[in-house]
Amino acid sequence: MSGKLRLAKTKDSRTRKQPVKAVNVAEAEKLKQELKSQQKFTEYLLLKGYSTNTTKCYVKNAEIFIQWAERENVPIESVSYSDVLHYIQGRRNNVKQRTISINVNSIKHYFNFLSLTHQKLENPTAQIQIKGIKRKILYHILSKQELESLYNNFKIPDENSKHKNQNWFKTSELASRRNKVILGLMIYQGLGSADLGRLTEKDLKLREGKLFVAGSRKSNERIMKLEAHQVLDIMEYKLKIRDEILALTGKQSEKLFVSTGQSDSFNNIIQKMIKQLNRGGKAISVKQIRTSVITHWLKIYNLRQVQYMAGHRYVSSTESYMINDLDDLQEDITKYHPIG
Repeated sequence: MSGKLRLAKTKDSRTRKQPVKAVNVAEAEKLKQELKSQQKFTEYLLLKGYSTNTTKCYVKNAEIFIQWAERENVPIESVSYSDVLHYIQGRRNNVKQRTISINVNSIKHYFNFLSLTHQKLENPTAQIQIKGIKRKILYHILSKQELESLYNNFKIPDENSKHKNQNWFKTSELASRRNKVILGLMIYQGLGSADLGRLTEKDLKLREGKLFVAGSRKSNERIMKLEAHQVLDIMEYKLKIRDEILALTGKQSEKLFVSTGQSDSFNNIIQKMIKQLNRGGKAISVKQIRTSVITHWLKIYNLRQVQYMAGHRYVSSTESYMINDLDDLQEDITKYHPIG
């Protein structure tokens, strides 16, 4: 989807937020020594891109569960769904729901690790969810082919159309060409509505083939690589289409995307673009596209890289997109069992 990204700050940075950094090697080694009783599990979590603090929390919680299992005379490889429920019920009176959720998540990671190292075939926590915890809405994940198809099949009015002399035709053509550029930034750079609405002309670095995405109160800044097949459409929009829209509407704006109507609201642009995208009975949303893109990134890049690419301020936001499916962890299986 996207090429390799330089995880670094730029000269034209507009915010004081620092880009996400990889786990410090010295800190990681120190942590592995501190948690040497679970060194392999610690290495597994660090490999997944978790911070040293998160890793320490998960390992400590897993150790508490292991100690409980020993007291209950339940071998760890024999732990069942009912055993985990019994453990949770025994802690309900002492801790908050959020803490219980973190505990379950820690145990879930531990059993994923055991599955990968062939110490246990099934994860007994897979179907456990703690009530009272706000959860992300689940979307149908569009495949890479479906995302590509959305972009490649996005319709631009034909210049040879019999309607080309109608008053509305030129406006429709300009809006469609603008909308295809917006759709491309959603599909290939994973931008959301707020990111797109903040973009200015200066954020495009066409010579470098990159796009600067400014940070906000809710997101971090980042630099995203533009795909080669996007650049021509983006260049045409910046140098020609955008100027024609400004001339048509009599507007002056530094924003990259300008509406063809009287309103300056970017939401109006997005709503009309999604309506155009959904002609023919489709039901696709901006959030569904972004969720699909981030989900695919997580299969290619580590957690910290995806946090940077998605502009998430907190790694927990990125974690919420992770799919607990062992088929998605084949890279880790290769890491721990290169022979198979």
